[in-house]
Amino acid sequence: MSRVHIDQSQVRFESVQCQDTDGGQVETLAFIVPVIIPLDQIPAWETAYNPSSSTSPLAADSRVIARAVLDGMKKAAETP
Repeated sequence: MSRVHIDQSQVRFESVQCQDTDGGQVETLAFIVPVIIPLDQIPAWETAYNPSSSTSPLAADSRVIARAVLDGMKKAAETP
């Protein structure tokens, strides 16, 4: 199974102004959650993803990323 990691020491809450992957501008208060994907995992993630398919990636693959990000965000929100 593919895996990702979160650098918890760098998760933070702040105001951001940036460009989204679709080219749109984003300006909002947000959690910044650095996602670490080991280089040896890149081929598996790229193979599993088809950007033109609305059912890609598979739910199980999406869950790996989503759970890591949500765990990082939750832990940061609970830390005083």
